[in-house]
Amino acid sequence: MTAVWTSIGVVAAVNFAIKAAGPVFLGGRELPDVLVRVIALLASAILAALVVVGTFSDEGELSIDAQTAGVGVTGVAVLLRLPLLVSVGLGALTAALLRAV
Repeated sequence: MTAVWTSIGVVAAVNFAIKAAGPVFLGGRELPDVLVRVIALLASAILAALVVVGTFSDEGELSIDAQTAGVGVTGVAVLLRLPLLVSVGLGALTAALLRAV
């Protein structure tokens, strides 16, 4: 088995253990409401963090470039309540035009 398959197996086993930990440790009890509300917000917070890191970092350094402008235009388009496909298209078009220049 290569190192890649070993890594995949380890990640799969850890993922299974993490997902199984909740039902095993809670045993049918419900989580407190405060914890349920926090968990509901985690996915959007993690996604936002990934977008920020992917947009503004280049090999560990702050980077402002065409991609940053594209994300900014997409954000403004979403705030203006344009359809999502149009918003993403405007962002992609902005980034492509700035890279072409």
